[in-house]
Amino acid sequence: MSSGHTGHNHTHGMAKKTLRLALFLTMIILATELVGGYLANSLAVLSDAGHVLTDIFALGLAWFAAAQAERPANASKTFGYHRVGILVALVNAVTLIVIALAILWEAVQRFQHPEKVEPLVMFLAAGIGIAINLYIGFGLQKERDNLNVRTAALHVFGDVGVSVGVIVAGVVILLTGWYAIDPILSVGIAVLIAVGAWRILHETTDILLEAVPKDINLSALVRDMMRVPGVEDVHDLHVWCITSGMYALSCHASIADLPPSQSTSILQALETMLNKKYRIGHTAIQFESHTHQDDCCCVDGLYCQMDNGRESHEEHDHRLALEVKQQAQPKEVR
Repeated sequence: MSSGHTGHNHTHGMAKKTLRLALFLTMIILATELVGGYLANSLAVLSDAGHVLTDIFALGLAWFAAAQAERPANASKTFGYHRVGILVALVNAVTLIVIALAILWEAVQRFQHPEKVEPLVMFLAAGIGIAINLYIGFGLQKERDNLNVRTAALHVFGDVGVSVGVIVAGVVILLTGWYAIDPILSVGIAVLIAVGAWRILHETTDILLEAVPKDINLSALVRDMMRVPGVEDVHDLHVWCITSGMYALSCHASIADLPPSQSTSILQALETMLNKKYRIGHTAIQFESHTHQDDCCCVDGLYCQMDNGRESHEEHDHRLALEVKQQAQPKEVR
């Protein structure tokens, strides 16, 4: 048991070291392209620097996730600090959208008033970026078991493609003197940044709203739970994401009237199935052997209805007002 835990921590430790090195090298790329873009007067290179910023965010979040995996929960943070990474991702996504809009605005200005660009400096800045990104990408591929690391590697290889586009634009400028290719490429990079940022924004808001993970089909999940021997019904079901790739589930399950010692096998079968098939590692399953009635949840519903399921807010308030009025009336003396 302890050896498996040690191996798990070793895996996270290796991923953390790899990501830390990748983050440092990517910061070097960012500085190189900012300086190169300024010296070359190339909006495309500066836009590529903006795209590199998305890599820094992706690598930083992956590194943060690896670091938090080694940090235990406590009495005040029972789920740990995983949501901090989600909040940072939300802020980063909004920042990236602002950067994309700024690039588009500058591109429009350059369409109206073309400016001279130095292609040789573009080659140098983009070439340095390609070389370092390839080193980072192949290094990250060695940590294939870590989902966050694989995602970061995709970001890095995507930036290699953008840098290749910058070099192509430099060749066009060098051979033809067509400076309009610089803002045209910048618009394409800005669109890439905006699309990536929008996906991050959508994913983070879903996690913060505790939406059902996209890769989980609730109907299929309930059917699989009902197929476990001993499970008669499932209701008050909640499935959500604590952080990217970390799923949780809570529900009520009706079973026969059994003592806890005999229902353990049912619970273990449910947990095993949910973990293997749906990657749900945190479950809170409450067994019942009678009709469950709760003040805030619908009895017959699969999902918990916070508005009591059977009455609107107005009806609920009206009913409470009547009850208070009746209690306030003096009781009849017999």
